[in-house]
Amino acid sequence: MTDALSRLDLLDLDADLSDENRLLRDTVRKFADDRLRPHIRDWFEDGSLPARDLALEFGALGVLGMHLTGYGCAGASATQYGIACTEIEAVDSGLRSLVSVQGSLAMFAIHAFGSEEHKQRWLPEMAKGSALGCFGLTEADSGSDPGSMRTRATRDGTDWVLHGAKMWITNGSIADVAVVWARTPDGIRGFLVEKGTPGFTAQDVHHKLSLRASVTSSLSLDEVRVPASAELPMARGLRGPLSCLNEARYGIVWGVTGAARDALASTIDYATTRTQFGRPIAGFQLTQRKLAEAAVALNPARLTAQRLGELWRRSTPMRAPTRCTPSSSVKNSRASTRSADQRATGTVTIFSN
Repeated sequence: MTDALSRLDLLDLDADLSDENRLLRDTVRKFADDRLRPHIRDWFEDGSLPARDLALEFGALGVLGMHLTGYGCAGASATQYGIACTEIEAVDSGLRSLVSVQGSLAMFAIHAFGSEEHKQRWLPEMAKGSALGCFGLTEADSGSDPGSMRTRATRDGTDWVLHGAKMWITNGSIADVAVVWARTPDGIRGFLVEKGTPGFTAQDVHHKLSLRASVTSSLSLDEVRVPASAELPMARGLRGPLSCLNEARYGIVWGVTGAARDALASTIDYATTRTQFGRPIAGFQLTQRKLAEAAVALNPARLTAQRLGELWRRSTPMRAPTRCTPSSSVKNSRASTRSADQRATGTVTIFSN
């Protein structure tokens, strides 16, 4: 660990990392610094991302669906998955989104609710990054209330016919398979819709203010016909998509600490080199206070993430995020990570000096 990052670890939390986890952290951090960081400014400015190429590199790194077991997945611990999310999001949140949508939403949905045929067909290729998935839940008028979705699926003989639209779908236009959630006469069900299926189209969303280094799309399903085998047989009701969201939220709890850490490290670097009134602005007490508050706020967020990883390890695989982050636990962890992120990014006001 560099001296600069070491100084931000006020509680010496990295001392608790096992040798294996420390090696993982260093490996992902080096990949992020060597392969991602030199290009992120251009990707962000251009509002584009070579997601296909990066997916293959992430697959070779072993971070796609790394917390899942079997079918070519690494079977890593929850903490190891969190460490990877931290180091990737330290470069940009859009990059972590690419990884977590692939592994925690699309791959997890297939792993948890798909048939054996689904798993054998898709998971090995998705773990390698040679196949990409997306997660079609959000709609233009159904964001935090997915139960109000308008996308519907109706029976026609042995087939299902899907009609509707999804919005703000990461990896949507480049995905080989979309996990689409739709309303049926028997409740919410999940379906695998392959790229190229007649009536299924995707269009990228441009001119975004955030997550610019990310492929964001809208999905259109115009009487899309899929066979009965495309249905996720174990998904019943909103429990299916919401359990997938829990998987993704766990990665975000870790990832946001990387974003906050990098924002703070960048601000400290600027404050110690920017000179006003004959000395670096880091020498002024008001600046020092902002930096100190951000550094202190970062550590509770890391503690929350590490504790959730420990609870996941003690619980049944895949169900642990639902069990260990209910009610007040979710609120506390989200408030903690949000505090760290806001305080750290808030220090960019220092750049105006």
